[in-house]
Amino acid sequence: MTAARETLSNIIDASRDLLQRHEGWRQFPYYDTRGKLTIAVGRNLTDRGLADDEIDYLFANDLIITLNICHDLYPCFACLTPALQAALISMTFNLGKPCLAGFRRMRAAINRGNWHGAANEAENSLWARQTRHRATDIARTASRLA
Repeated sequence: MTAARETLSNIIDASRDLLQRHEGWRQFPYYDTRGKLTIAVGRNLTDRGLADDEIDYLFANDLIITLNICHDLYPCFACLTPALQAALISMTFNLGKPCLAGFRRMRAAINRGNWHGAANEAENSLWARQTRHRATDIARTASRLA
C-alpha cells in the first residue's frame, strides 16, 4: 500500500470512529437537534435522502426477508406460479410477518390451495380497506390464477 493510501485509510478509520462516537449509531429514524429526520450515523434524510444504490440495497435486503417469511408461512410457496408468489410477496412486504400471521383463515386457504377463499379473506379485511388497490390487485391475481 502506498503511503498516500495508507494515510487516507488511517484518516477514514479515525474519522469513522470519531463520527460514530459523536453522531451515534441508530437503527431507527429520529429527529436531530435541528429537527431533521436522521438515521444510522447522522444521515440527514430530510435534506439528503437516499441514493439510488442505497435504495436498491435496502430493497434487496427487504425482499430477501420477505421471501423467507413467505417460505415460513406458506409451505406450498415454492410450488406456486410466479404470479401467485409475487402477489403473496407484495402482501407480505406490506404487512410484515406479525400482521400477516393474523390472517389465519386466509393462510389456511392458501395452504389448502383454495385461492377463491384466500382472495375472499383478503378482500374482507381491514388491510383491504386500508390499501384498496393493492388488496384488490392481489385478490384478483389469486382468484384469476386459482
